[in-house]
Amino acid sequence: MQVNRYLGIFIFVFGIIGNTLNVSVLSQRPLCLNPCAWLFLISSIANSIGILAGVMSRVLSTWALDLTNTNQFLCKIRAFLLFNGITIGGWLIALATVDRWLSSNMNAIRRRQSTLKNAQRSTVAVIILSTIIQTQQLYCFEANLTNTPLKCYTQTIVCGIISDVCFALVTILCPIIFMLIFGLMTISNVRKTQSRLQPATLTMNPRNGHESTITNMRSSLQRKKSDRQLLIMLFIQVLLILLLTLPLATYKLYSTLTRNILKSTLQNTIENFIFNIFLLAVYVSCGMPFYIYTLSGGSVFRKALFSLMEALRGKMMHILH
Repeated sequence: MQVNRYLGIFIFVFGIIGNTLNVSVLSQRPLCLNPCAWLFLISSIANSIGILAGVMSRVLSTWALDLTNTNQFLCKIRAFLLFNGITIGGWLIALATVDRWLSSNMNAIRRRQSTLKNAQRSTVAVIILSTIIQTQQLYCFEANLTNTPLKCYTQTIVCGIISDVCFALVTILCPIIFMLIFGLMTISNVRKTQSRLQPATLTMNPRNGHESTITNMRSSLQRKKSDRQLLIMLFIQVLLILLLTLPLATYKLYSTLTRNILKSTLQNTIENFIFNIFLLAVYVSCGMPFYIYTLSGGSVFRKALFSLMEALRGKMMHILH
């Protein structure tokens, strides 16, 4: 109870503030025009929904104020929003690795597929498919249950197995496998590109000398720098998502398969405590992107953040005057 109360409050504040700043920074131009940044942006919104639906009820439950434990409608809506938000957030990060693979590919046709329009289409497809898949939570979850990790939980073993397998495969394992595969392929693309880089030759323009060529080179270097920093942000996030979400996926399967096995009070207490720790770890994964981007995003993300802060400061000064 103490862990849910105090760590839950910290994760809630840390996650909501982080995702709000993420949305504010990533929605600025020119970042919002980058397909990878667009996927990060919508992923942050989805993660915010997951945190609001999940963490708030965990904190309220420590004061016996969690209505999802007793109200059927709120229990079902909470489960649907929680799993749908986490699923959408995870798959959008997986699509971001696909985008980085396309943008770093030596094949010009594939590079041209890394566009904002394709990222937006993919986002819509993920939201629709995830919503269809997670609709089963509206039937499976029920309030006022006993002998389960939470009072708002899957009502039968069959429902539990469907929900847990869906969570383990669709929400956790499949996106992570996509992230790892396309992440390794992106590293391979980057190495191939670096090995084939040739020194640029400058041609003299009689009107403006090297100015136009140098400008084009600087623009290209800036774009490559932005892509490289987005790639670093992505890989760190993928690694932390793997470490923070896989334990809960494994535990939920174990919990469902052993639900009808008689366990001592001590074992039930230990298992419930482990479940709550793993559940909070998943919420941490939803709230950490902003802090990863700030620390590992290089000057691209930090410049956008400072620009946002300056704009807010200017508006405040204007209001005060």
